[in-house]
Amino acid sequence: MGDDNVNLPPGFRFYPTDEELVVHFLYQKAARLPCQPDIIPDLELYSYDPWELNGKALAGGNYKWYYFSRRTQSRISNNGYWQPLGVDEPIISSSSGKKVGMKKYLIFCLGEAPMGIKTNWMMHEYRLSDSGTSSRTSKKRAKPRESSKWVLCQVFERNDGSQGSFCDNDQELSCLDEVFLSLDDDLDEINYPN
Repeated sequence: MGDDNVNLPPGFRFYPTDEELVVHFLYQKAARLPCQPDIIPDLELYSYDPWELNGKALAGGNYKWYYFSRRTQSRISNNGYWQPLGVDEPIISSSSGKKVGMKKYLIFCLGEAPMGIKTNWMMHEYRLSDSGTSSRTSKKRAKPRESSKWVLCQVFERNDGSQGSFCDNDQELSCLDEVFLSLDDDLDEINYPN
């Protein structure tokens, strides 16, 4: 949150649609225009493990965190990486019917690619579409290079009872197994009783 003194009304809830995230927030950021209230912070998101993000942004409904980040191909943290899932989905304007952005689905995997272990942490990464950056609003205010540098990311932990699995062979692990695998303990230093 760019301004720590954001005065939000009691009961404020943040439940934006995909279109609102792209049109009202990401376009503003790319065009270097202020967005009021300033509730989505800038963060070099990909260097963090997802469980480290709590408290770094306003939590939306169902504990979803929103961040602006620089667009990058490297989505690697200390303990894992964000793996893209499937094909990017277009975001269509409800008023004009034109494509205004794209949505990429990612899942956080512990370990090194491509043999990481899938977790319940998900990300929706929003970017402006190529056709969207040439719209009337962004043509006047944002240079195409600047608009393509930013993404808006929504990060959350799936709570649907599904467990993580190896990214390649679908061997299931519990959430506790994922935590233990992420610890960097040296088992040779453990002293066992005789």
